[in-house]
Amino acid sequence: MAVTSSNDAFVEFERVQKSYDGENLVVKDLNLTMPKGEFLTMLGPSGSGKTTCLMMLAGFETATHGEIKLDGRPINNIPPHKRGIGMVFQNYALFPHMTVAENLSFPLEVRKIGKSEREEKVKRALDMVQMGAFGGRRPAQLSGGQQQRIALARALVFEPELVLMDEPLGALDKQLREHMQFEITRLAHDLGITTVYVTHDQTEALTMSDRVAVFNDGRIQQLAPPDELYESPKNSFVAQFIGENNTLEGVVKEISGEHAVVQLDGGGLIDCKPVNVTEVGQRTKVSIRPERVEVNKDRLQEGAHLLKAEVKEFIYMGDVFRTRISVAGNDDFIIKSRNAPDQIRLKPGEQVEIGWLPQDCRALDA
Repeated sequence: MAVTSSNDAFVEFERVQKSYDGENLVVKDLNLTMPKGEFLTMLGPSGSGKTTCLMMLAGFETATHGEIKLDGRPINNIPPHKRGIGMVFQNYALFPHMTVAENLSFPLEVRKIGKSEREEKVKRALDMVQMGAFGGRRPAQLSGGQQQRIALARALVFEPELVLMDEPLGALDKQLREHMQFEITRLAHDLGITTVYVTHDQTEALTMSDRVAVFNDGRIQQLAPPDELYESPKNSFVAQFIGENNTLEGVVKEISGEHAVVQLDGGGLIDCKPVNVTEVGQRTKVSIRPERVEVNKDRLQEGAHLLKAEVKEFIYMGDVFRTRISVAGNDDFIIKSRNAPDQIRLKPGEQVEIGWLPQDCRALDA
């Protein structure tokens, strides 16, 4: 009988490390737990360690150090085909010489499931991805989006408890990609499947996930729900990598509890929330999201900062106006304003005062 971990984690990485050459670690001391039914995305730039983690979980790579557990059981020494994990890759990996139905039937045959039950499961999986009429076709007769649906159905056909997806939507165009994001999330939640999804696309991670693990340099920089990652980044890397972000550089002048005063290099003192800065005199990057900045003074709430700025560029984008300004030494400071009747349209060269609330800016590590 499997011994379940005390924290009832379904997927566990305990102090996992991975090195390919015995010297350089591509994954460094990874600790991660996932409950059953969670949709977790591993997000990060190329070479950050996210795909290596997925491959170790799948069994295609071996951890150099540490233990990986599934439902309380160590799986380091269990071969991939015995882990009962569904996989979806970017290149679909469908067998070209088999029909769609045969592609789906294959993982069931490997598991010695009888013919009538196989047919029933294949039909159910195809209906699940709205491809019920395509069982007799070959992969070459399908579009990219249809092939992706079949690859997803094949990963789900044997009813695994865990599905791993490695950049599965990378080859699709924008509209189809967004549609498939919704479909995959809906299926995963409807079926209660635990999902680990790897991507370098931050929008995909924010829209699909229960939690996101942001990777850089072989470590998880922050693990949190999407809104927390965006609103409350724990360090400069996360702030810059997730969504659009403005930074102003400066030095901490005062600090106490949840309040810091920063002297900006380009002039001016501002109040903000200290995160990853602890003492006076420390260099810092102050982070402010473009949609938190107001250029219309009538809309500013009491207690907002005001800084003098110069408009560099004003772009009409339909639902929003995007203004690039020069402020406190940063010539690429962006403001996003909702397109509303009272919103000011600015011209390059115009001198303006911009503002934001102290709680909307964070003093992060330099």
